[in-house]
Amino acid sequence: MSAIDWGDVPTWLGAVFAAGAAGAAVWTLASQRRQISEQQEFIGEQSALMAEQRQNLELERAELRAVAEERRVAQARQIRMYQQALGGQPDGVGGITGGPDHWSVTVQNPSDAPVHQLEVRFGTAYLASDAWEWPAYEPSKMRASVGDRLALPVYVLGPRRAVRFSSQTWPPATVHNNRPVLFFTDDNGLRWRLDSHGQLEEAPAEPGA
Repeated sequence: MSAIDWGDVPTWLGAVFAAGAAGAAVWTLASQRRQISEQQEFIGEQSALMAEQRQNLELERAELRAVAEERRVAQARQIRMYQQALGGQPDGVGGITGGPDHWSVTVQNPSDAPVHQLEVRFGTAYLASDAWEWPAYEPSKMRASVGDRLALPVYVLGPRRAVRFSSQTWPPATVHNNRPVLFFTDDNGLRWRLDSHGQLEEAPAEPGA
């Protein structure tokens, strides 16, 4: 039996340990990469989930804003204004063409709550000259008998009630230059503007209001 070359043992052991250390390093590196990959995947999933939740939250907020806006304008959209320049023919938008000298305007509140501070302006500078209680609007009642005369501006118009406004008189050729615009405050305290073509918008604050 030949003698063991002990001089090679340390070298052999060093190689074994080096190989082991290298293997451990490779395993550790692979493990770290796997963990990083798993963390990145988890972060990606969480980011996607957060983005989805944020999108759902934005949609819910948009729906809530839409519902709030609908509630905000719900009563104002029910208010109706029927206008006629007396003695003319229907113009298809609720007014009358060819009237002799003034406007009469019927305002109806078909909602379940009152509206307040009603006034009708004609053109840019003229206010209604008179107002009376009036039956709820029906075409057959456009010439119905008037009720009590009311102070201007009309402080309150109750649910399912109507009021008739009249303008001053003008030369017949200028009547339609002064089409009526209704201003009123809803039961939530918002001020609105409704023109003779049915366009409704929130009225800007008036100076000193």
